[in-house]
Amino acid sequence: MLFDYKTAADRAGIAQDKLARLAAIIRAEYPDDETMAELHIFRAVLAVERGEASLEEILRQEVAG
Repeated sequence: MLFDYKTAADRAGIAQDKLARLAAIIRAEYPDDETMAELHIFRAVLAVERGEASLEEILRQEVAG
């Protein structure tokens, strides 16, 4: 794992099941590039941690996207 999004998710208070859902959605967008998937997961988690977005907003955008 290049980007420690799990630790960041813990800091942000993101539940494991919601993190898994986010990761699955993003990995579906980058099925052949784990590095890109991890980067986007990490960036989404950091946005939640900084208060720039809620996880629900991000999940809605990813599904609608």
